[in-house]
Amino acid sequence: MTSPAVTQLVYLLHEAFDGMQWHSLVNNINAVDPRDWSRIPEGGDRSIKDIVEHVGVCKIMYDNHAFGDGHLSWDDKLVDGDGPLSTIPSAIEWLRGCHSKLTQSVAALSDDDLSRPRKTHAGTFKDTRWIINVMIQHDLYHSGEINLIRSLCGRETEWAHYL
Repeated sequence: MTSPAVTQLVYLLHEAFDGMQWHSLVNNINAVDPRDWSRIPEGGDRSIKDIVEHVGVCKIMYDNHAFGDGHLSWDDKLVDGDGPLSTIPSAIEWLRGCHSKLTQSVAALSDDDLSRPRKTHAGTFKDTRWIINVMIQHDLYHSGEINLIRSLCGRETEWAHYL
């Protein structure tokens, strides 16, 4: 049985996360100067490293609550020490694992499942498509935040004006 809507949502999840376009999350992380990985810009309160950890942990939490047993809480240690986040390449590898688990859960759905209410990390219930949409938007939102921090760090020399 084909599930064209699910197929489209999986495609959009992948594009927001690691698509060819400049605005995907992984493309913006790859563009980070290693000197700026843990840097908090003046007036800011989080680093790019902090944002990447947040994005990965949210993927774990949303997947666990919507598609798993829902046992995880924000107090659980969801990153094994500093190792996965110690460098940009290791953080991307860790983030890919978080993303892969979530997209596997989504890919296993049928189109009829998209309107089914599922538990969120907040304990409320939302349609499955709403949860998937939030995850797509979440990657793009934080990709833009990373882009802004890169700019505030002053290392951007040019900005491509294309899509």
